[in-house]
Amino acid sequence: MPTRVHEFDWPDRAVIGTIGLPGSRTFYLQVRSGRRVVSIALEKQQSALLAEKIDEILDQLLTVEGNPFSVPTGTPPELVDNDQLDAVEEDFRAGTMSLGWDPTTAQVIIEAYPLAEDDADDVDQILDADQDDDSEMLLVKIPVGTARAFARRTREVVGAGRPACPLCGYPVDPDGHVCTLPED
Repeated sequence: MPTRVHEFDWPDRAVIGTIGLPGSRTFYLQVRSGRRVVSIALEKQQSALLAEKIDEILDQLLTVEGNPFSVPTGTPPELVDNDQLDAVEEDFRAGTMSLGWDPTTAQVIIEAYPLAEDDADDVDQILDADQDDDSEMLLVKIPVGTARAFARRTREVVGAGRPACPLCGYPVDPDGHVCTLPED
């Protein structure tokens, strides 16, 4: 079957947000254009890495003589988005993701593909499942200012989780924490 592509070129909104309490949050990459909204679930680590790599791309582009792509060094105030996620209906859980750059439009490109589920026991079942599976992907193209704002918000959302224990570094739950320091 053909791949169903959720494509957003210059979306109205592209953000990482969460649902749930720290320690049991679900992370979502949500993109909106007009009334069309796509939400894909991510792992916290995927979200953090996405923000890190977007900033790396933008910082590298800043070094190009004359800054021809008008890459901002910080988040433009008018692009700060601290609003909650829109209503979430999960389209898929992200597995493989890729990040790119389109110099012709000065846009950062985010691609996300569903997490592969290998529940089949043998090759025949895998082949049958692949034939019936309607694959899909998310393709988002955002300009440099929006990308900088996206990365900043993502870092803030990732950092808003449970505080780390100052002794062992593991997260401290609201109902307590048993510190497991290594013995000398």
